[in-house]
Amino acid sequence: MTSLYIKNGQDISGFPLEILIEDQKIAQIGPKLDVIAADEEIDLHNDSYVSAGWIDDHVHCYEKLSLYYDDPDKVGYLTGVTTVIDAGSTGADNIEDFYQITRQKKTNVFAMINISKTGILAQNELADMSKVEYVPLQRMINQYPEFIVGIKARISKSVVVDNGIKPLIKAKMFQKLLTQHLPLMVHVGTNPPTLSEIMDVLEKGDIITHCFNGKDNGILNSDGQVKEFVKKALSKGIIFDIGHGSESFNVKTAQQATTENVFAQSLSTDIYHHNREHGPVYNMATCIEKMLYLGFDLKQVIPMITTVPAHNFNLDKGELLVGKDADLTIFNVKNEPKDLVDSDGNKFQTNTVVEPIYSIIGGQSYAIGENNGSI
Repeated sequence: MTSLYIKNGQDISGFPLEILIEDQKIAQIGPKLDVIAADEEIDLHNDSYVSAGWIDDHVHCYEKLSLYYDDPDKVGYLTGVTTVIDAGSTGADNIEDFYQITRQKKTNVFAMINISKTGILAQNELADMSKVEYVPLQRMINQYPEFIVGIKARISKSVVVDNGIKPLIKAKMFQKLLTQHLPLMVHVGTNPPTLSEIMDVLEKGDIITHCFNGKDNGILNSDGQVKEFVKKALSKGIIFDIGHGSESFNVKTAQQATTENVFAQSLSTDIYHHNREHGPVYNMATCIEKMLYLGFDLKQVIPMITTVPAHNFNLDKGELLVGKDADLTIFNVKNEPKDLVDSDGNKFQTNTVVEPIYSIIGGQSYAIGENNGSI
């Protein structure tokens, strides 16, 4: 049995926090622990924050694709994210291969299965309705129940082409036929179909990703106000997910939504190699900085990448509790200037920089960045 003692840390409210990990689980937690000896010790010198391991519930990390792909570890533990959920890169035809690849990764990797059996081999995977089949979808879910945690439908014009709302109606039908309930995440963008058509089909617990994009088919009307049907969708329990991405987070939209008390429940990156390397996403920490810029604090933001996605996707993660998997993220928050940019090129400056320094996955610690010179 191996052990790790994290001492002199603080929780996201700034209160003292220490954690003892034994045999890949959280064994003790409190403001001050009496630990005589552990196999490994990390002393945070009262400077660093400790949270449950960050969960990014919208990434693209199947490395064999040509459009949206990345290495799960490059968007995962090397950036403070201990768990990633790939958002529909693969369908029934290729999710088995994706599963096998991810078993070699340090980051916890889960997947939403695309309702198109090809996954995102091309941008228009839902242009051909013959690719949307229930039987192979259910077969893969039966085969990998611990890996496949949701279903994904990309419902925007470039993906569905002339099929409008039909693929989403199919997705909802599949969801109801499944032998076990799985959440449905829906990508929204350019119409047709319109955002109102999409939201009419969705139900409580379904997830809209890219909720704060700056497109004409987004949440704001021509007067710059949040559309009434958007507020009704939230009130009926549809979940809003940020899904930043290359084209899907507009800071002005997010500011207006915040002004009208329209909030996203979860924060995800929609990261893949290009927007990781060249922006505007870069990593989860940068997305956290953008939420802090909007006026949220750590106590509001950290649940968006821990408890909320864990609950939405039925993962036994996301909480600092005795007996839970020892997945933790240790990070610093610095008061220094940094330039940020949204998906539409709007530039703004923050004075709050978030710097992850350790990812801990199943009790195994991984130092990040300057902490170990690895990236």
